[in-house]
Amino acid sequence: MLTEQAHALVDQFAKALELVGVAIILGGIIVATVTFLRDGSRTRDWRSAYPGYRSDIGRGILLGLEFLVGADIISTITAPLTFESVGLLAAIVAIRTFLSFSLETEIEGCWPWQRATKDVGRSLNETDR
Repeated sequence: MLTEQAHALVDQFAKALELVGVAIILGGIIVATVTFLRDGSRTRDWRSAYPGYRSDIGRGILLGLEFLVGADIISTITAPLTFESVGLLAAIVAIRTFLSFSLETEIEGCWPWQRATKDVGRSLNETDR
């Protein structure tokens, strides 16, 4: 009886995390679009506003994906563990992790293992000014 209540609570928590993840993605797209429209209309230079727009959308999607992966992992606690359910979870987590990796690479403009070199170069350029 107590175990069923705990499973129901964890399942509801996982569903709430999924909703939070979707809300973050939608909110990130809305905020990025408003910022893009504001910056583009202010300067009338839509081409220079676009890279920031892409980065902002990517950050919103990336943060939302983190919540969705967390919800998937938590939901496995309540699901009966079979090879099929574990395989499905592994596939979902792998796909979402690949998407996160791809988005982060797109936003930063370099591979994660090259980020330290890029940050050093960026800080050297700022000190030269």
